[in-house]
Amino acid sequence: MLHVRSGYPGRAALLIGLVAIVAADVAPLDHRFSVHMAQHLVLGDLGPLCVVVGLRGRLRLAHPAVALPLWAASLVVWHLSGPYDAALRHVWLHQLQHLCFAAAGLAVWSAVLLEGPRWFTLVRRLPYVLVLWLVPLALSQVFIWSSHPFYRGYSLSDQRAGGGVMLVEGSVVMICVIVWLLLRILREAEAKQRLLEAG
Repeated sequence: MLHVRSGYPGRAALLIGLVAIVAADVAPLDHRFSVHMAQHLVLGDLGPLCVVVGLRGRLRLAHPAVALPLWAASLVVWHLSGPYDAALRHVWLHQLQHLCFAAAGLAVWSAVLLEGPRWFTLVRRLPYVLVLWLVPLALSQVFIWSSHPFYRGYSLSDQRAGGGVMLVEGSVVMICVIVWLLLRILREAEAKQRLLEAG
């Protein structure tokens, strides 16, 4: 069962996330790949992350064994040249693309930050996040080091800039989440130590 976190920070994070997702979805289509990439990252990464930070409890559809493959598949498949170009030509397909990004982002960040299966401890979430980091990291390298543009209407330099946007955004977000997990692990260990000392 999901609940909004009590207090101003939780509600603010939830509101910021929802506004970011809606704003990125309704923003006019830009003719630069780098700007369109930023839009996709807000829809599938930053917006959902803020929403989940504002929640507590468990999202049953966000099992870690399912959420990560779905998120990775959504990110990769929609950035293949065929589906990407088709989404630019058809409004309904573009909206489906955006829906997939947002839903997959909500699922994967719920798996990382909210309550999950007992076996999915904080320590086990660290390698999970590292794998999560590898997906945009690898995709960004394809865009940055390609010798030709993959999509119609975009220049090679713009495509490389889009890859750079993905690389920087993904790295900053994942490093922040890893630091947060490490702090949680440390706090948990200290709490256990205090209990042991108290007898």
